[in-house]
Amino acid sequence: MTISQEKPLVTDNIATDQTTLNIATRQSPLALWQAEHIKARLEALYPELTVNLVTMVTKGDKILDTPLAKIGGKGLFVKELEQALFDKRADIAVHSLKDVPMELPEGLMLGAYCQRAAPTDAFVSNQYESLQALPEGAVLGTSSLRRQCQIKAHRPDLQIKTLRGNVGTRLSKLDAGEYDAIILATSGLQRMGLDERIRGELDVEVSLPAVGQGALAIECREGDESVLSLLAPLNDDISRICLIAERALNRHLQGGCQVPIAGFALLDEQTSELWLRGRVGSEDGTTLLKVEQRCQLSGTQSEQERQAEQVGIEVAEALLAQGADQILNHIYNK
Repeated sequence: MTISQEKPLVTDNIATDQTTLNIATRQSPLALWQAEHIKARLEALYPELTVNLVTMVTKGDKILDTPLAKIGGKGLFVKELEQALFDKRADIAVHSLKDVPMELPEGLMLGAYCQRAAPTDAFVSNQYESLQALPEGAVLGTSSLRRQCQIKAHRPDLQIKTLRGNVGTRLSKLDAGEYDAIILATSGLQRMGLDERIRGELDVEVSLPAVGQGALAIECREGDESVLSLLAPLNDDISRICLIAERALNRHLQGGCQVPIAGFALLDEQTSELWLRGRVGSEDGTTLLKVEQRCQLSGTQSEQERQAEQVGIEVAEALLAQGADQILNHIYNK
């Protein structure tokens, strides 16, 4: 069951203190970095504003011995944060956008799409320089079916082994010799100051990024105009258009956050051309469907957002026409 199907209890309205803003965040080092980053930006914008972090442990943080796809996907990392919004214990929640389900609970919205960082996947290894340099039969660690299906399509000879835990835990498992190499999000490593662990970024032709990868999004209550006003300067228009297109693609495929769906959009600021690429693949990499589409955006910001969403839907329809639904249904049934 996805988070959008569950309806958290909504407590009675509590007046918001306009001089204070509470941020719900997970306790993992990367999540705390993200929340602290937004906290610092808000405090720089509004010196009189007191910003507090409300830390919590999510179900996804507690279950570390099972692949995410088998326990409900990455929506497990946001449910408790969303409940804090409903309970008015927090005013906003900071998320890695790729962890956010495609459908939000009624009453919540994404109030800001922040400027996107590196969207790519990073190759990390203590012995090998690149994915291509891995020997036949090497053990590669990843928690993502999206990465798995694309890498298996590129290197079917590799052994893919599930890798869970926060960034530090995953690196420790690599250092302990459990894997020959692992794949992590470039942005996560960079945000943690671990650039030196990156041997290289995977070409998007080899591993197209996840929908929303590299972007931070801020969730809040619908209709909370005072909070939306505070968040407005954090919005990045270019990133927002691209991310709307990507999420529309995933939503139309009825995809979650932990399925073999890739979606990556680029917007040319000079020409207003939006380029969206989408992929769906089987777990073993034997089937990898690819669709791309370009569209000239025009009109107001809201009109361009609608056009971006339509591009996402059309790319999803083209993937479905190639058989994406059969691949996804097989995975959901498992």
